[in-house]
Amino acid sequence: MGRLPVIITVLIYNAIGEPNPPKWPNTVSVFSPGDSGIQDKINQIFSINGGRKEHGQFSPYRFAMMFKPGTYTVDVPIGYYTSVHGLGESPHDVIFSGAKGVYCEEGSYNASIGALDNFWRSAEGFTTKTKYPWFSGNEGSGMMWAVSQAAPLRRTVVENSLVMFEYVPPWQGAGEASGGFIANVKVGGHINTGSQQQCMTRNCEAGAGFNDGVWNMVMVGSVNTPAPHCGHLPTQDVHPYIVVSETPVVAEMPFISVDSSGKFSLQVPALKKNSKGVEHTLQGATTIPFEQVYVTQVTDTAATMNSKLAAGLHLVISPAIYQLTEALKISHNNQVILGLGIATLVSAGGNLAIDVASGVDGVHIAGLLLQAGPKPTPFLLRWGTTSKRYGGDASNPGFMHDVFARVGGPDTSPVQVDTMVQINSGNIIIDNTWLWRADHTKTRIIKNSENPCRIALQVNGDDVTGYGLAVEHTLGDMMQWSGNNGEVYFFQSEYPYDVTQANYGDKGFVAYRVNSTVTSHKSWGAGVYHFFRDHAVTVHTGISCPASVQNNFIDPLGVYLNGLGTMTHIINTQGQETSKTSPYTTAGAHPAWWCH
Repeated sequence: MGRLPVIITVLIYNAIGEPNPPKWPNTVSVFSPGDSGIQDKINQIFSINGGRKEHGQFSPYRFAMMFKPGTYTVDVPIGYYTSVHGLGESPHDVIFSGAKGVYCEEGSYNASIGALDNFWRSAEGFTTKTKYPWFSGNEGSGMMWAVSQAAPLRRTVVENSLVMFEYVPPWQGAGEASGGFIANVKVGGHINTGSQQQCMTRNCEAGAGFNDGVWNMVMVGSVNTPAPHCGHLPTQDVHPYIVVSETPVVAEMPFISVDSSGKFSLQVPALKKNSKGVEHTLQGATTIPFEQVYVTQVTDTAATMNSKLAAGLHLVISPAIYQLTEALKISHNNQVILGLGIATLVSAGGNLAIDVASGVDGVHIAGLLLQAGPKPTPFLLRWGTTSKRYGGDASNPGFMHDVFARVGGPDTSPVQVDTMVQINSGNIIIDNTWLWRADHTKTRIIKNSENPCRIALQVNGDDVTGYGLAVEHTLGDMMQWSGNNGEVYFFQSEYPYDVTQANYGDKGFVAYRVNSTVTSHKSWGAGVYHFFRDHAVTVHTGISCPASVQNNFIDPLGVYLNGLGTMTHIINTQGQETSKTSPYTTAGAHPAWWCH
């Protein structure tokens, strides 16, 4: 009887709803185990976006590869703007048994670059049996996932080890990597973060434990974690680990499944509280048949998508770049927008890309890249309004999963936005984001405050939680938090490279500001990095917060990366200076922690 309402809904939508199976555009490849030519198709997709080199960093192409349940002997290298999806209800339903399986190598055999530019790709929903020896020993045998920001790995089983960096021949050492995010991943061997400068691990299991890492390794709700430690003691091989035993509240990212008859469904996992370890069943999940899901075509306009959203349909946005002249408007409870292949929404007319109405609960926005355009724009994503503040529903919160934004990068002409993401409603959960004012384009570096953006993330709602927040290079405070009861698990930031003392340092801007009206705020593993490339800049502190919440910041840190600048303190007036002359050096940088 519990499934009866869904069955009735399917019957209704079979008559008047969307097609199931859907009409996929040619940017989506759906494979079955018996298909011929799978490896050739995979190799073609990989090569179009530049292969393993950085050539595809600003490619105009987008791809999703979907694998129906069964076993595949192919190898699946993942490049830029590509997502891989196992279509089973469980990750055990799709198995890769090739030599390398699903993998991502670093983009350069130069150790100082390594995987630092491996952005905008994702993988989920499968089991990999690979024992490929990326380097000697059990720690180096298994799945390679050498990535940085905006490259999540989710809902996956790795039977051997997960290797998150790559040694560079001829043995220069470990290639650098920055900003990995893995969630709901079960690993039989080691999770070997190696030279990852920082990494967020949520609800993961490592059979043989976690290894290495550099500055800021945050583990929440994960199994077999190391003992927590503030700071890095290289002579004792002790690494900085921030460990939170349980994930207070989360729901895993929605995903697509297909049954034996070829019918597709959108699976929305249930909310879970105080969780630990993986969840690879559909217990409590909401199953939405694709009769209720509109799959976009690559030529769709915002008006087309909005007509479907207004009718109450959910939206799967196919891989493509969409030039939007109006915001996608979400006004129904529990509506889902799921992007594939790092689908990209561009503000073409000074409009928002996504606007969530106030008073709406249970919305999931996932798998998207939001991009600024040439005209003055207030926000790329706004959740609720400041004029009609809504507290939200703790039993049915809203979610942002793998939502990324950028200001500049592929553009040859200037672009701009005031604030990338503004959250005004309460009870919103951010589950991995990278909000980036680009420091370079396809052809040159950015200087003199070009492509202006003032704030990356502004949180005005109460009871907002963030897992894996990365914000970089904006020209004001990078993150501003005004809501009460906020919690942040992992924060990574870089000050802008191209500012001056007069237009930045003297104005008192910070990376992470908790406003003076806030009485309750908590943070674990907040990292503030600086590379003032063009001018000598001194900032007083990286994190500014009321004195009453200062001790709720667990193991914040500052890092001098390079350049001409100094950060005098990590938080308020606490923590050591980070500068070129700081006494402690790791991998060419000077980090310092505030341990209390």
